[in-house]
Amino acid sequence: MRILTVGFTDEYVKELEKELENYFICIVDNAKDLYDATNFTDFRHYELVIIVDEGVKFSLERYVNEVKKKKSETKIIILSVNKNRQEGFFALGIDDVISHHCEFPDLIAARVLSNMRHLFGTQVNIDKLVIDIANKKIEYDEKIVSLNGKTFDILAYLALRKQRVFSKDEIINALWEEPEYVSDNTVEVAINQIRKRLKSILGFQVIHTVRRRGYKFSY
Repeated sequence: MRILTVGFTDEYVKELEKELENYFICIVDNAKDLYDATNFTDFRHYELVIIVDEGVKFSLERYVNEVKKKKSETKIIILSVNKNRQEGFFALGIDDVISHHCEFPDLIAARVLSNMRHLFGTQVNIDKLVIDIANKKIEYDEKIVSLNGKTFDILAYLALRKQRVFSKDEIINALWEEPEYVSDNTVEVAINQIRKRLKSILGFQVIHTVRRRGYKFSY
């Protein structure tokens, strides 16, 4: 999962990222303000954006509209000490407002989990297939399947979002620190490795190509 934080200090982001890694395979980018955030969301895909309230309604409204227009599934959380602004935030399309304990990264991480629970999983269990995300281990009918690095991350990413189709660009954005320097061919090679390895154990494919759209996990 790729997350964009807006308006946080670098130190806070490091602490938050450390907490979030207890729940997700994630990459966190940090923007200085909403203007800087636009530079990130113009070129990268995010499943979650966390914003520190700057008190500028027009800029926030425009930014939220841009994010939701690009990817409606992107969730937006805002941190604000002004409780009176909550109703206005929700009217703009904000998914959650945090007004207490904003200074504690562990509590913010827990709130992120509550919003993104559908993408959280330390383990995927489907019939005889077990994908242990926390320990990066795969078993099928008690046989160990060896997959490492980004090939494992891609499988886990798709398995947690089963039946959804993801383009190569979305996969790259979600799992590589600097997606701009990663080619589509990198994903193709990794997908082929996953297919070859799993088919030798399972006897069938779980990663399927959807023509002109991308890949999906289907068991």
